[in-house]
Amino acid sequence: MPRMTIKLKTTKEKMMKTLILTILMAFFAVPAMAAGESHKHADSWLKPVDAKMVCMMNDRVFDKEQMAIEIEGKTYYGCCPMCKEMLGKDPSKRAATDPVSGNTVDKATAVIGADTHGMTYYFENEENLHKFASGPMPEMKHDHMKGMDMKGDTGHMMEGQDKGSEAAVPVEPQATPESHESHH
Repeated sequence: MPRMTIKLKTTKEKMMKTLILTILMAFFAVPAMAAGESHKHADSWLKPVDAKMVCMMNDRVFDKEQMAIEIEGKTYYGCCPMCKEMLGKDPSKRAATDPVSGNTVDKATAVIGADTHGMTYYFENEENLHKFASGPMPEMKHDHMKGMDMKGDTGHMMEGQDKGSEAAVPVEPQATPESHESHH
């Protein structure tokens, strides 16, 4: 009878080893598959966007066409009359820096990409957009975060809300020159 116990123990050990190996393989296979997926979609955090969907004043992409603004034979886009006025008055608002080359680009002729937060980046060419998109998503800088917390979709302070307070119910933002300036 002792032989039978030994054989049973050996079978149990084999089953246990098989179970442990299966669990270990699954443990290492899942992260490897996930890494393969993220590599496959490496540039999914930044997508090319059509210029007419971008407010070039506050550098955000919208889900509807923006107001076309003709300036010196070029077409820029803005979300409101104040953006139109500011783009017309200040030439520096019509320019951006390509994050790959470091060169200044005209927003009217640039290749534009938008990240998953709706922030836009302007590039000299598509190659630079794809090069930038193949890297990790940059951390948001403090100036890009202005207007994102406790503010409406356009970056305007919500009616009846002071800094540091939270609105219980979102309210349609009321545009004033002061609040509009704060989101640019």
